[in-house]
Amino acid sequence: MLISYFSSGDAIRSRRVSDVVLSSVVDIPVPPQRVLMDWERETSSRMNLEPGDVEAMPFARTRVRWPDYPRCVQAMSDWTHSLGLPGVLASSDVALMACRGARYHHDAEQYGGAAFCNLFLTEDQGFDVHFAATGQRIPLTRGTALIFDTGQPHGVIRRDSSGFSASDFTLDQHCVQMFLTWELPIEDAHVARALHIDFDVAALPASHPDTEQVLLDGEPVVVCAESGRWRRAD
Repeated sequence: MLISYFSSGDAIRSRRVSDVVLSSVVDIPVPPQRVLMDWERETSSRMNLEPGDVEAMPFARTRVRWPDYPRCVQAMSDWTHSLGLPGVLASSDVALMACRGARYHHDAEQYGGAAFCNLFLTEDQGFDVHFAATGQRIPLTRGTALIFDTGQPHGVIRRDSSGFSASDFTLDQHCVQMFLTWELPIEDAHVARALHIDFDVAALPASHPDTEQVLLDGEPVVVCAESGRWRRAD
């Protein structure tokens, strides 16, 4: 049993890690050329985005230079509403992210109290988001929309690959993905219902009871960056 221990106010709560991945492709506009050029400069020269890295991007300039950006938010709002998640985006902060592929990882040690809601803005470059524990693969193209549990191991890999390899994302290739991300509160009743989350399913661990962490069958675990498999923490 995979358990996430997360901060809830001043307390630590337990919950099951959901294997539900909600996905769709929504209709969003192509970013204008000047925005694409801004992203290229930022990721290639200022950020030094290495293979496997996932980093936050400056966002204010994109908002100003992309008049159709509100259409992206509206498309995601319409989709989440259709899933029975009314108003969740309006109450959640949004960030612009970039990744040159992504090593397998989970985010529950920092975001255990959230689900991620992502909207990919880049054209299809032959990459998938792969959820290694469940085997689910979601092709990445402009308009790909995802909602998933932050405790679920995931990576961005080549479509013809079974794991992450840095050589698939060398700096001379066009392989940077841009996406918007929202952190949806996992304790929101609509979010918990959509992802089939059960709360308070395990006692606090004897070691580090006040720490956000993920345990598999009662053992601390980490994710192998190349395969996405769980392994015992050292």
